[in-house]
Amino acid sequence: MASTSQNRTGIPAADARSWLLVSAAHSRHFTETHTGAADAVIYDLEDGVVPSARPTAREAVHLWFSRGGTGWVRVNPAGTEDWSSDLDALEATPGLVGVMLAKCESAEHVTETAARLSARTPVMALVESALGIERAYDIASAQPTSRLAFGSGDFRRDTGATDLAPALAYARGRLVVASRAAGLPGPVDGPTLTTSEDELTDALTVTRTMGMSGKLCMHPEQAPAINHALSPSTTDIDWAREVIEQLGADGAGVRDGSDLPKLARARAIHRLATVFAHG
Repeated sequence: MASTSQNRTGIPAADARSWLLVSAAHSRHFTETHTGAADAVIYDLEDGVVPSARPTAREAVHLWFSRGGTGWVRVNPAGTEDWSSDLDALEATPGLVGVMLAKCESAEHVTETAARLSARTPVMALVESALGIERAYDIASAQPTSRLAFGSGDFRRDTGATDLAPALAYARGRLVVASRAAGLPGPVDGPTLTTSEDELTDALTVTRTMGMSGKLCMHPEQAPAINHALSPSTTDIDWAREVIEQLGADGAGVRDGSDLPKLARARAIHRLATVFAHG
């Protein structure tokens, strides 16, 4: 289920490029991150909060939403006590845009999570293990799933893979193909932990060329670079405009089958350029 939920910037969750993870234990940063450049903010109740601090973090998120704040929340793995407590705290909470489910390994994890939330609350499945990668299509096909995301750090710990792009290409490719096959937007790539601009640039090249259309980040200052890299370039936009003018927005000028994929790509670029221009 591709989500049409709106994030705080007005950009649909299906198109959001930068997804900023913010520890729910640091509620003093909520306002600052909420007004930053990230397309979407995810308040983290899982790895970003030590277990003993999670009750307080849940209260902080609930208070934030009750005072008019909005955003996503990353909840703990399905079936755990923390997962149940997270969902209890979020039940019928105003301002909740959607939920990111940590360490998702099955379609049932998604449906069980959605069943505890208000109707039609989107669930982004964070896939972080070998088992989750192998079940990617089933997870993507679950009705409440709005998008897949790659938990690259935990995946590397699970498999022993390095952080080099070739070592993670299979996992990224599985998520991209599963998303497309299930009718979802491109998946969200894992975060780049370093604050090095060069390393982020290199990582975004991998994200983009693999067919992923979003990226998690843990540093607010990374959001502008992510948004820029995952948006159509000026060259792309000019090309799309020329193709649409030549072939017609309705396809009236299509001459043969080879024009159809060209027009489809041009329409997709034009749509994204419009979305991001008004976000």
